[in-house]
Amino acid sequence: MSEKVIEMLKDDANYYGEFGRSFLSNSDIGTLLNNPADFGIKREDDKALAQGRLFHQLLLEPEKAEGVIHVDVSTRTTKAYKEALESHGVSFLLLTSEVEEIMALAARMVANIAFYDAIYDSGNAYEVPAIGEIQGQMFKGKSDIVGTEFLIDLKTTSDIMSFKYSAKKYNYDSQAYIYGQLFGKPLVFYVIDKATMQLGIFTPTDEFIAGGKEKVRRAIEVYRNYFAEGHPGRIEDHCIIETLW
Repeated sequence: MSEKVIEMLKDDANYYGEFGRSFLSNSDIGTLLNNPADFGIKREDDKALAQGRLFHQLLLEPEKAEGVIHVDVSTRTTKAYKEALESHGVSFLLLTSEVEEIMALAARMVANIAFYDAIYDSGNAYEVPAIGEIQGQMFKGKSDIVGTEFLIDLKTTSDIMSFKYSAKKYNYDSQAYIYGQLFGKPLVFYVIDKATMQLGIFTPTDEFIAGGKEKVRRAIEVYRNYFAEGHPGRIEDHCIIETLW
């Protein structure tokens, strides 16, 4: 059964679609902790999602990047952009300038020998899905790169010097914990600054991962209270309880 599920999750349409939503994932952690009323609501495509997807495709699945549609206009308020949306039957498209920006970031990352060797090591597997039970709930994850000794997750950031602080804000700590559980290997972040193109490699500590484990515990508690089958609570009654110090 699990092999069949894994095979289905290799398809992005299944992983991000209705089938995939039967599992919890790291993207659910922030929603459950910060705004659980949005849990289960599909996020519409936007600049951040589209650029992130293209960045990964350029590096790991270049055949998919070849078909990316973009519009050579200055802003999304132009008539040409709106006509392009209608022509392709979509609600969002990248601008040509935004595609060029991501292409430059991808090229910069693999121009670094250490990054190139790590990303394209012959023992690597790419975009690998996994499922497993974590703290009594079924989770899914898809690792950018599964290496022989560790996982690699490719990230962009607006300020690489602050990445070690923003990593917790964006729940990379819970990602490191979840992926470690699912794949049985530690996760390392390979990062590029979108402004300066400075590169960085960030290895989670046990303390960082422990913080992620606690986030997952709290998120599961919210899920079980308001969304799991037979859940006892109403989402309207949820509130955040914290101590100020």
